[in-house]
Amino acid sequence: MPELWMPGAQRLDIGGHAPTDGGPAKAIGHITWDKNATEAKPIALVPYENLRDYFSKNPSGRAVAPHILWDPFTGRICQFFPANSRSLSLRDLAGGTRTNRAGSVVIQVEALFFPYCKVDGKVYAKLKDTPCKGWPELQAWVHSWGVPNNWAMGTPDGFKSRRSASTWASKPGWYAHGDVPENDHTDPGSWPAFVGTTAPSKPTPTASKPKVSLAHVIAAARRDPAATQGHTTHKNEVLLVEKALQAEGLLAKQWVDGSFGTKTLTAYAALQRRYGYTGKDADGIPGRASLERLGDKHGFTVTA
Repeated sequence: MPELWMPGAQRLDIGGHAPTDGGPAKAIGHITWDKNATEAKPIALVPYENLRDYFSKNPSGRAVAPHILWDPFTGRICQFFPANSRSLSLRDLAGGTRTNRAGSVVIQVEALFFPYCKVDGKVYAKLKDTPCKGWPELQAWVHSWGVPNNWAMGTPDGFKSRRSASTWASKPGWYAHGDVPENDHTDPGSWPAFVGTTAPSKPTPTASKPKVSLAHVIAAARRDPAATQGHTTHKNEVLLVEKALQAEGLLAKQWVDGSFGTKTLTAYAALQRRYGYTGKDADGIPGRASLERLGDKHGFTVTA
């Protein structure tokens, strides 16, 4: 199972976790771009600690925090949200695509960089020209969440916008900030090349898997706890979910009966917390992202 928190990264959980909406797995490349330097007037790179504290402690920074802050000069990495939660670095207009949530994961990476930054006496015009320390490990962790090692709209090459709503809705992979619908930034300008990793395993064809309706299990989770002991709503689909919860060690065998009663509700809430959800997002009522993740592991497909 992929790790919610990148191994080796500093973990500064700022809370406010919220599930993603499902769909193609994505990663977004940003640069911090907190200074405007030029070739004629380079500026010293802002200290890593400044950006780390901005995203973890400053209310304004927390409101736009990514999953990952990455220092390509030293390899230091700090993580503010678990991988299965949305983060907040993309502009998200009301009524449009929920950019920060538009995928099974939408892992956002802020590289500590701006064009013509100066580090140890050397000036760097492009992110890809930095030492890129820590990039192989970061890429591998993002890849473990099903994000392909490719740029869905082409490798970033200069500060430009290439937005396509249809590509965004249908293609997994990495996206430049400048490629994301509803956003007006043009970064990152460049990004380090992908290093070799094993391709994500292909899922079992969905036609061979039993199906579980999200709407049905939600209905069962709302009706069964208050009904007569043993009452079932959509018994066969609930049984699939309960067997998966039993396999996860969260539900005793005696309660695997097709009734989404209080024991099953409690077990599913424990699963949500295990996946990194908190508060009302861990109330035991299944959501698409958590149910799909459970189904992927235990052999069922989630439908509407």
